[in-house]
Amino acid sequence: MSVIIVLWGFFLISLMAIGGFFMFRKFLKRLPKDDGKSVMDWEEYYMEKTRHMWKDEEKQLLEELVSPVPELFRDVARHKIASKIGEISLKKEQHSITQSTLIEGYIIATPKRDHKFLIKKLNQKEIDITPYEHLFEVSKDNYASDWKEKYK
Repeated sequence: MSVIIVLWGFFLISLMAIGGFFMFRKFLKRLPKDDGKSVMDWEEYYMEKTRHMWKDEEKQLLEELVSPVPELFRDVARHKIASKIGEISLKKEQHSITQSTLIEGYIIATPKRDHKFLIKKLNQKEIDITPYEHLFEVSKDNYASDWKEKYK
């Protein structure tokens, strides 16, 4: 019986540690930076400024690209990626979100481990990735020099 209580204690402590880790990350994102705004404030700003710039095709492409993200985290990932796309679009002074801007923002906003899926998805949709190769920041050792052949 005491073994069960000890295991239950470790289980609860583990769950609290995991929850605390994610709460602490969220807390750090809310801390204001040098400019007085936090990372989350900037994300909200870019989302609000570019909300009207999204066309249905780009929204649908973004949904397809975030589909491998677990459903629990998908909204957060979509929001982060869309705000980065909006930031790039505003910096380029565009009037609407383009497919090119969407792909560029997606590459910048996502970790390297997700780029493999992106390359595969873009090849399936027959979208040329050569203009974006410099954004992938990967060594040629890990990926073939011909992206299309490796990720068909």
